[in-house]
Amino acid sequence: VQLQASGGGLVQAGGSLRLSCAASGRTLSNDAMSWFRQAPGKEREFVAGISWGGSGSMTDYADSMKGRHTISRDDAKNTVYLQMNSLKPEDTAVYYCAARLYSGRYVSRSTTVYDYWGQGTQVTVSS
Repeated sequence: VQLQASGGGLVQAGGSLRLSCAASGRTLSNDAMSWFRQAPGKEREFVAGISWGGSGSMTDYADSMKGRHTISRDDAKNTVYLQMNSLKPEDTAVYYCAARLYSGRYVSRSTTVYDYWGQGTQVTVSS
């Protein structure tokens, strides 16, 4: 399985970005997909996640992301998206997508349980 993250860039505070994570080598319709981020000198942290389950998918967001970001998935395209709005300078980080196989309708916030990781995409928010 390979995960390809894209969509990062430089944006002013208050702006928006849409990250994409395209999977190849496996259909991820039965797997949980999440986004994490890592800023320089900090640990990797959970941003948002979505379980499998079509219209019945469960989602979870870190508290600082609720109301600003939206995670979604298009299983026909084997792709997960993270729409990020009202971006702040503290959102600056490398964003990684991750897949947890056969996870059921559950999203974990722990980095240790994910099976595959994308290469990361840089998001920089200027003040």
